[in-house]
Amino acid sequence: MLAPHINQSDKVVLFDGVCKLCSAWARFLIRFDKRRMLKLATMQSPEGQAILSFYGRPLEQYDSLLLIHGERLYSRSTAVLKVLTSLPFPWPALAVFYVIPKCVRDWLYDRVALNRYSLFGQYERCLLPSSEHEARFLSAANAPHPTEFKSPTKK
Repeated sequence: MLAPHINQSDKVVLFDGVCKLCSAWARFLIRFDKRRMLKLATMQSPEGQAILSFYGRPLEQYDSLLLIHGERLYSRSTAVLKVLTSLPFPWPALAVFYVIPKCVRDWLYDRVALNRYSLFGQYERCLLPSSEHEARFLSAANAPHPTEFKSPTKK
C-alpha cells in the first residue's frame, strides 16, 4: 500500500523544514537533481505529516531524513546513500560508503542529526520554495502551498 500523496514510481525526500542543515540538503538536491527524479516535502507540511502518520513515525520530533520510494521507506544513512545514487555523476560514487556497516553509518548519522540545531541552527519557520522550485515540492503538485509552518521544536 502506498503512503498518501505518493505514486509507485515516486522518490520523495522528507526533511525537517526548520533545520538549516536539512534545508541546505534540499537546496543541494534541487541543484544537482537535473533529471528531477526526486520530489521534496517538509515533515511539517500537511503532506509530510500524512506520510509520517502513515508510517507510524513521530509527528513533532524529526530524527531522520526519510526517502520514500514507492512502498519502501528508507531512513538515516541508507536514505542519504540511496538519494545520492539517484543523482548524476559524481554523487553515486559515494555509495562506496555502503561498505561501512549500517550500525556504524547510522551511529555517525545520529551524532549529526541529534546535534544539527546546535551545530547548524534552525529557522523560526519552514522556508518556502521559490516560485522557480515550487514544482519540486510534493505539496505544490497536490495541494495549495500554505504560507508557512511553525516549528514544533523551536527552543
